[in-house]
Amino acid sequence: MGLTASTLSRSLSSSPRRRRSSKSSSDPMPLQTAAAVINPARDHTLDLPDECLALIFHSLGSGDRKRCSLVCRRWLAVEGQSRHRLALDARAALLDPAPALFARFDAVTKLALKCDRRSESIGDDALAIIAARCPKLSRLKLRACRQLTDRGMAALAASCPALRKLSCASCTFGPAGIAAVLLSCPLLEDLSIKRLRGLTDAADPVGPPSSALRSICLKELYNAQCFAPLIAGSPNLRSLKILRCSGDWDLLLEEIAGRVPGIFEVHLEKIQVSDRGLFALSSCPDLEVLHIVKVPECTDAGVTAIADKCRLLRKIHIDGWRTNRIGDLGLIAIARGCPNLQELVLIGVNPTVLSLEPIASICRGLERLALCGCETIGDAEISCIAAKCAALKKLCIKGCPVSDRGMEALADGCPSLVKVKLKRCRGVTPEGVEWLRAARGESFAVNLDSVEKQEQDLSMSESRVQENGVEQNPVLADHIAAIDLPSSSNSNGRSASSKARLRNFVASFRRLSVGSSNSHH
Repeated sequence: MGLTASTLSRSLSSSPRRRRSSKSSSDPMPLQTAAAVINPARDHTLDLPDECLALIFHSLGSGDRKRCSLVCRRWLAVEGQSRHRLALDARAALLDPAPALFARFDAVTKLALKCDRRSESIGDDALAIIAARCPKLSRLKLRACRQLTDRGMAALAASCPALRKLSCASCTFGPAGIAAVLLSCPLLEDLSIKRLRGLTDAADPVGPPSSALRSICLKELYNAQCFAPLIAGSPNLRSLKILRCSGDWDLLLEEIAGRVPGIFEVHLEKIQVSDRGLFALSSCPDLEVLHIVKVPECTDAGVTAIADKCRLLRKIHIDGWRTNRIGDLGLIAIARGCPNLQELVLIGVNPTVLSLEPIASICRGLERLALCGCETIGDAEISCIAAKCAALKKLCIKGCPVSDRGMEALADGCPSLVKVKLKRCRGVTPEGVEWLRAARGESFAVNLDSVEKQEQDLSMSESRVQENGVEQNPVLADHIAAIDLPSSSNSNGRSASSKARLRNFVASFRRLSVGSSNSHH
């Protein structure tokens, strides 16, 4: 046993008689030892092994780690040697401090190099130095590194054979750089390529195929077809995302069906693919996640083919782009063929009770439902959902003609519901939302982004533009006033597009007026 600080304080302030009695007590700790406990003369963190100190640092945030590294030389060294994740500004000036920087952070396994689009990025020499200092690198993210070429990527691949994940966006190297990574990094599992500027019409096919690849994401690529041999030749591929890439993708999906049967996640967004491609995907029985977003050539027939054969589907996102080519027929097939459905997102699709009722009745595990821009979703459809979807936890309704009456149905139905998000639903009032929240209890979350609030924000931006000089040009002011904004509940799409045009016009004129005022000064 020892003295506490309060006990010692009372001992020092007591009378001499009290102090004499304390000497005759059986306390084994001398006064000098107690004072040493309260005011230690040495740093007890020195008793901690470096491994324990590193574990403490791992539990801290980035800011706290930086502050800890300033305490002493030992903490500086341990913090640097135990840091596995690093994000750096990848401007050209990084070349000079790179050797010293990575001499300190020599255990980095996850690295992000991001450059401002308006600045000159690091080049091949800097990337080669960084790669040589990070032999354990397993994840690399490159953003807007426009000075990198195939030579720099080859140096990276040669120095980092343990690389498992590579994500590149807005870079300028070409297929040869990616091929070098595939050749020298046999453990590469995740490849994400976005806005790669080095792909031309004459680009060679990207390869070689890899049995280690599990995930490929291609986004906003010109001539992305050069990746087709890599995709079709990766037999263990599990996730494929093709987003806003040029070319016809039906043939690739047919090859995937025959050579990559174990694929379980497919995202198709704003690409040229038709029901022929969906028919091919229906031969992948392990498919669990499917996104069909703004693909106008896909119809109910293709969705039905997938739903009938891919019975393990858990998550389905469909953005019909208001083409009305995917509707009740395809959704009824989903209800009939996908009993394990947990998440359904419908955007620009017009389902009715004919399809919602079987989905709610058969897909008893449905937990998340989003209905956005669906002109046929009204109070009757919400009442159907409330009565049938017993497992539903989260509901999002956006731009649909529902009213407070639909909120009343939600008050009594969906016993598992914990969150409702409402946006651009003109018929739903704040009073109706408050009533729903009170009826469901305090733990129930309701988010309402009303049309009135958006219009108020829009009017405020208009007033700011007028203060900046719109009144100086009555002709342009008349143009603003002449824009027609539909107000009926059945014209949400036209209203949204009109508001978007107005916002773009206001923003453009604001820049014009500011520039004009500056020139006058």
